[in-house]
Amino acid sequence: MKKILIIEDEEPIRRVLKRILTDENPEFKISEAIDGNDAIDKLSRDKFDLAVCDIKMPKKDGLDVLKFAIKKDLSTPFIMLTGHGNIETAVDSMKIGAYDFIEKPPDLNRLLISVRNAFKIRNLQNENSRLKKKLVKKHEMIGSSSKFKNVLQLIEKVSPTNARILITGENGTGKEMVAQQIHFKSLRNQQPLIEVNCAAIPSELIESELFGHVKGSFTSAIKDRVGKFELADGGTLFLDEIGDLSLKAQAKVLRALQEGKIQKVGSEKVIEVDVRIIAATNKKIKKLIESNNFREDLFHRLAVIEIKLPTLSERKSDIKSLCDYFVEKISEEQGVSKKKISKEAINTLENYPWSGNIRELRNVIERLMILGDNPISIENIKTYAPK
Repeated sequence: MKKILIIEDEEPIRRVLKRILTDENPEFKISEAIDGNDAIDKLSRDKFDLAVCDIKMPKKDGLDVLKFAIKKDLSTPFIMLTGHGNIETAVDSMKIGAYDFIEKPPDLNRLLISVRNAFKIRNLQNENSRLKKKLVKKHEMIGSSSKFKNVLQLIEKVSPTNARILITGENGTGKEMVAQQIHFKSLRNQQPLIEVNCAAIPSELIESELFGHVKGSFTSAIKDRVGKFELADGGTLFLDEIGDLSLKAQAKVLRALQEGKIQKVGSEKVIEVDVRIIAATNKKIKKLIESNNFREDLFHRLAVIEIKLPTLSERKSDIKSLCDYFVEKISEEQGVSKKKISKEAINTLENYPWSGNIRELRNVIERLMILGDNPISIENIKTYAPK
């Protein structure tokens, strides 16, 4: 049921608007406000899918009401009503954030078209909000231990900036998820997040992968290729396992960071790119620098902020929460019934030497969900997840 607020100080016009809208859809729930103060009161107490608002009213005018709705982030579309002499004010209302304006007396067809389109926009906004919430939930980070809280606080501080980030930690500690969180919380979240696993790409192809190539630049270059830097333009480029990058590729990455420019393999054309870099590694970068396998100048460019992720053994108090989360997630993904984990089994898991960290814990919980009893017992752990 769509809820509409009519904000109009003249009762005859309110009556006409209400009739037009109820004729369009009898299920519309119509509320009325007789002036700006009344409208602000109703908007404060209830949620509306649309507001039809007169501009010129006593006490507070329509622009005051619109500004209030925008300040409170109500996301309610406003269709403004204006007299012949107030067109300039109506245009100002559009600049502030109104969806549309209509001259009084309102034309029936013009009003209904605007109402229908406003609802379409509202539905798209709601769907977008739903998908964003789903995306955030997908990348939800679980834990309340002091070491993990420090990580979450760092994420909150660095996300709104353009600072380059180096995420370090053992395999399975969640480096990729941290990178995704930073991007989704950043001002670049409407632009792409491009992920590259530097360790998974052969050294002879990594430059082509990162910077692209032109047709004929090498034997297998049968057509032009756009590189990851260019694909990430305006957004974020996540260079996972940066410690495995060849020295030659490191030099090109360094230039891209210094100048904001790249060149495709086999081309002399310079392409400007606006990319935020987040890098990650499970290696000891400083040892690689000492052995001349990693450029020190690139390290300093990348590690403006370094986020060190704790191992699972360093955040044992989070294991129960992680287990509960994985039970929910795996149940949903695999279509299996949820199972409880006995207190004794949780204690056992908390004292495991988790060499594979969170990734290993997830695999163990998935195995126990499929093969274990309900509730999952110590015996199940000994049988299906021995250490």
